[in-house]
Amino acid sequence: MKTLWKLFSATLVVVILAGCCNCRSYQRKNQRPLIGTEWQLIQLGGEKISAEQDSFSFTLTDEESQLTGKGACNQLTGIYTTDESRRLNFTQLGSTRMLCPEAEKEARFFEALEKTTHYDMDGPILLLLSNGDLVAVLQAK
Repeated sequence: MKTLWKLFSATLVVVILAGCCNCRSYQRKNQRPLIGTEWQLIQLGGEKISAEQDSFSFTLTDEESQLTGKGACNQLTGIYTTDESRRLNFTQLGSTRMLCPEAEKEARFFEALEKTTHYDMDGPILLLLSNGDLVAVLQAK
């Protein structure tokens, strides 16, 4: 009986490790750097977003830790700070003031950025978190 249990346990461990190898391989192959990648919003506050290609996106640059992007129709700028523990804060956010058909959604997008305290990544997906709560999901373009 002990031999059967050991064989079962060993098989289970091999299956789990083999399954994880594909996940880690996918993540390494598809991982995008936080800085320098253009991120497109795909979910905001639990709501799926079907945005135009040029809207609801941003890029973080090394140069002066700047954020540049676009909401529904307004240009977005700001400053970001991040560290090795995946903290991420956006400050000094500003935008142009054109009237947009999706002004409410744009305001929620900007608010989600202001609330962000941390981030996580899963392959080409960026998760913005506010004290552990998911506020937005973006995908690398």
